[in-house]
Amino acid sequence: MLRSLPEAPQAPSPHGREALAGKVWIDLIEPTEAERAAFEAAFALRVPSKAELGEIEATSRLQVVDGTLYMTAPMIFAGENEPWFPSPTGFVLSQRVLMTVRFAPSTAFDAAAKDCAAEAKLEPATMFASLLEALVDHLADLLEGESRHLDDVSHSIFRPEHEKLSHETAMLRQLMIRTGRTSERMARIHYTLVCLDRMAKFAAERARDWLPHEVPPRLQAVSSDVASLVQFSEGLVSRVQLLQDAAAGIINIDQNDVMKVLTVASVVGIPPVLIAGIYGMNFKNIHEYDWAWGYQWGLALIVISAIIPFVWFKWKDWI
Repeated sequence: MLRSLPEAPQAPSPHGREALAGKVWIDLIEPTEAERAAFEAAFALRVPSKAELGEIEATSRLQVVDGTLYMTAPMIFAGENEPWFPSPTGFVLSQRVLMTVRFAPSTAFDAAAKDCAAEAKLEPATMFASLLEALVDHLADLLEGESRHLDDVSHSIFRPEHEKLSHETAMLRQLMIRTGRTSERMARIHYTLVCLDRMAKFAAERARDWLPHEVPPRLQAVSSDVASLVQFSEGLVSRVQLLQDAAAGIINIDQNDVMKVLTVASVVGIPPVLIAGIYGMNFKNIHEYDWAWGYQWGLALIVISAIIPFVWFKWKDWI
């Protein structure tokens, strides 16, 4: 799909060369070969392929070809109830036009297009700065959402009351899985922020001769915002590690409590079993067999031998 700003007038060939003339922002969403050819014919600029946008080398992500900037960054597209996924996105900035090519819908792009459409004077570099600002704002919203998620997880882990051991262990394991996914999302956000920072600095440096005077300060502000968000995301990653360690520690403590109970039970049960085994040997010279109260004596001895180690454990405060 092809979207252009300002909006193209109705024409028999809406994606033809004539329809694109005079446009300052061309937004290609999963472009067809016809749309690629129309853009390349109208502006004599190359449209990067999806494979080229997926390159991870810095030299492939940031290039200058005949005064035109070719930039790439993995954008995060997240639905309300859908998993996050990165999608390669390309930016082509020249003095005549800003072209973006992407393969997934984005609310940040839609918001930037709406803001740019309301401006009286549209220039490619100005729209590029507005788009970077919208993308940074979108990532900031994602970070705020993850921060609230970690607050909920922290409240669940460090709550004063306790549930049954089996329920609590299962809940903590689920929280560890959730925080692990949060850590993965933080890594993706961090990498996207780094790429946007590189793009802002790259554009400010390589296009400084023809950028409008108001654009470099905006790009510098984008870099400053990115730096603060990177610090914030690093703090969230530290919180994720803390919560995972705390959940693992609580699970270990609960398991140790179970092992402590089993150990006490086994130690308390050893003396009674030993006494019962001695009197169960049925030798004729066991004198207690001839006692009138021999049976009661044996039961009392078994009970006392179990009580003594139990009292010992309580006195040592081991249970």
